[in-house]
Amino acid sequence: MVKVAKLYYFEGWTQAQIAKKQNVSRPVISKLLSNAKKEGIVEIYIKDETSHSVELENKILKKFGLKEVIVISTAGFAPEVTKRQMGKTAASYIANHLEGVKSLGLSWGTTLLSLVEEYPYKHKKDTHIVPIVGGMGSDHVHLHSNQLAFHLSQKMNSSCSYLYAPAMVESVDLKERLVQSKDISHVLEEARNIDMAVVGLGNPFKSSTMEKIGYLNPDDLISLRKAGAVGDISSRFYDAIGKELDHPINNRVIGLNLDEIKKIPEVVGIVEGSYKLESLEAALQGGYLDVLIIDDRMAQELVDSYI
Repeated sequence: MVKVAKLYYFEGWTQAQIAKKQNVSRPVISKLLSNAKKEGIVEIYIKDETSHSVELENKILKKFGLKEVIVISTAGFAPEVTKRQMGKTAASYIANHLEGVKSLGLSWGTTLLSLVEEYPYKHKKDTHIVPIVGGMGSDHVHLHSNQLAFHLSQKMNSSCSYLYAPAMVESVDLKERLVQSKDISHVLEEARNIDMAVVGLGNPFKSSTMEKIGYLNPDDLISLRKAGAVGDISSRFYDAIGKELDHPINNRVIGLNLDEIKKIPEVVGIVEGSYKLESLEAALQGGYLDVLIIDDRMAQELVDSYI
């Protein structure tokens, strides 16, 4: 019985292979394996982290009054694998919750890129994709909202709009002139009336994509820190209680402001990385998210710190 169990469970032999080696019928091997379990020679354990994830989900759900919380187990994953797993889970959620969604809004950034890359080729012709923040530029084009909207609409075999403006411009005057132009004002109005939006969260002071691609310089970061910024959604910065900052940088952003994002019927936030903990907690206090997709490590830290 022990010999058969070792061949089957440790060596990966099939029951047919073991039967041939022992010169018996396969049912005999099957019965030996069954008896080995009954007599305690073989004990099977299932390493199940789901129960812990569900417990974290329920605690966060109740604390912040969210519609849905999905905690993803990422133990032992490399950062790029974690990001991909987050994108895959978010893609699955979106693909399965588009019933009645006529328009889907997209922000920009590395997290949204993972979502689009992992999204299945699943036709949804009646869902129109709309960027909720500007995205022109020659650097890191693959992260921009227009590019993401285009690629997602291709996978869904649907249509998309383009917001032909940068996420951030040099002056408030230039921004006002651009948002009054017919094409840009039309897309911004579309964005205000979407049924669902997908956003990431940023920490302006650590691993900031906005700094990496040149939207923020060292002086901007100093100014934001003095103003009390702890995070951003769609390039709009907010403070520790989730209130949008009255700051020159926010005033130069072309896209929906945080109050407009808050009015969208369902906002899905995808967040990973413990360094975004304060950013996430403030965003939850601000009431900007309805659905949260988060890695288990950050979920545990959120529960330990605030619940």
